Amino acid sequence: MEQRWGLPIVAWPSRLRPNVWDGVALPLVLGAVVLVAWASQQMNVPYRLGEALPISLDPRNLPEYGLRTVLRMALALAASLAFSLSYAALAAKSRRAEKLLIPVLDILQSVPILGFLSITVTGFVALFPGRLLGYECAAIFAIFTSQAWNMTFSLYQSFIAVPQDLREAARMYHLSAWQSFWQLEVPFALPNLIWNMMMSVSGGWFFVVASEAISVAGQDVKLPGIGSYIALATEQRDWGAVGYAILAMLVFILIYDQLLFRPLLAWAQRFKVEAIGADEVEPPWFLTMLQRARLFDLLRRLVDYTALLASRVQRAMPRPARGSRPSLVAPRWLDLAWNTALLAGTLVALGYIIGFVRSEVDVREVAHVVLLGFITLLRVVVLIALASLVWVPIGVWIGLRPGLAHRVQPVVQFLAAFPANLFFPVVVSTIVAFHLNVEIWLSPLMILGTQWYILFNVIAGTLALPTDYQFVASNLGVSRWLWWRRLILPGIFPAFVTGAVTASGGSWNASIVAEIAKWGDTTLVATGLGAYIAQQTEKGDFPRIALGITVLSLYVLLFNRLLWRRLYQLAEERLRLD
Repeated sequence: MEQRWGLPIVAWPSRLRPNVWDGVALPLVLGAVVLVAWASQQMNVPYRLGEALPISLDPRNLPEYGLRTVLRMALALAASLAFSLSYAALAAKSRRAEKLLIPVLDILQSVPILGFLSITVTGFVALFPGRLLGYECAAIFAIFTSQAWNMTFSLYQSFIAVPQDLREAARMYHLSAWQSFWQLEVPFALPNLIWNMMMSVSGGWFFVVASEAISVAGQDVKLPGIGSYIALATEQRDWGAVGYAILAMLVFILIYDQLLFRPLLAWAQRFKVEAIGADEVEPPWFLTMLQRARLFDLLRRLVDYTALLASRVQRAMPRPARGSRPSLVAPRWLDLAWNTALLAGTLVALGYIIGFVRSEVDVREVAHVVLLGFITLLRVVVLIALASLVWVPIGVWIGLRPGLAHRVQPVVQFLAAFPANLFFPVVVSTIVAFHLNVEIWLSPLMILGTQWYILFNVIAGTLALPTDYQFVASNLGVSRWLWWRRLILPGIFPAFVTGAVTASGGSWNASIVAEIAKWGDTTLVATGLGAYIAQQTEKGDFPRIALGITVLSLYVLLFNRLLWRRLYQLAEERLRLD
């Protein structure tokens, strides 16, 4: 009797039989696995400090360099997403935790990326001695610091803005805190989060030159990647190589826009809060493939089965009796103790910093650095105001046209990712040729990369505005000014505040590289705190670096608490979609 070795394909469930889309999905999946495995192997090769990592300006190396840079950014994005979800949820759900976490986040977003690198690189290298992986982890962490804060602010703002009627519905369905988080709060936050993820990835490109050039023990380590390629091309004034690098960046941005962000945006439209559905944009081909390929359908079935098992295990666990209540400490005393602990911790930290700085810095220099910080603050305020005046109307105009928003999306990503140091030759040459004021004309470099936070968030806020609100305004014949004052500005206000906060912090961060511009033998220095920190970093003067970063962080913290925090409270209390 003939033995049957397998089940014929006609006996498979119809939903699991391979189709045409599987012919597209399988090569993509296998190719991605092979490329990621190869890049991961290159990241873990043996390496000793002092060995030269060859960086060639041959454009044929750009696909390899681009793949390694994109892998670093993907790992940093995954870490940023995990960090943002946990951090923002804790800050939004606990008033006591919020008093600590949000000020810490204000400080973290203002600390220069060079500061993170100088502090953490030694620890990462010590974790993987004799391997390149330590330096790779340091670069990934540096990219993480350029991505995480923006996403965290977006999630925090979305979590505190969830409409109360949706929370009441979750209570009526007896959803647990865990179920409410994943079935209500995260879906509500997804549209804004995805736009901010795009901005975060572009921010990673913006700082990729700094993140792939690592200084350890007085020696520079340039990791193979597009950032190192741009740094070498700029150093050698090879404009052809710079052009190839920009072209490679554009190609990679278009690829991950097609494979990641465009499908995510189309999928997230189902979570928009509205009673009347808007015209849907045609789903991208990659999302169609994910939905129709039986390979991914099989994977979804496995995930659903795993979730079902986990749910059954959770139901089988013993639950506390309904009548029992945990004992609660009086909130007033608990708040007092918590506030006292926070104040004591802050004073102790300031004491250590003051003792470290005073060992080499006198009071006069401290006062001078505070004045430098005020000058940089004026630049930040003026630039954020100008960027808001320009990009809020443009963002609303784009957001009201979903089809246009999807077409403009990759263009804005590319502009946001464009490294600022590539503008230095043009800016320096123009200032020198026309004898322009350095204090004024170097300032726009601070906003080049951060203005896009405002545009991205305004577009996201406009897209998230319920379509039925727009129909009501149209049916009532609302005038143009009243339409802006009563519908658009209140509707996009929470998203705008998120964009302005991250743009403000990013501008402080960018001042480190924007207040000093170098091109060849010409160096232009503007008066400000960013230039001070950059000069002391180049000298390796750690007490003065600590002084500069501390003053910068205090300015950001005070500015955020006095302005942006109050605007967050206004958005939470009066501009919620209830």
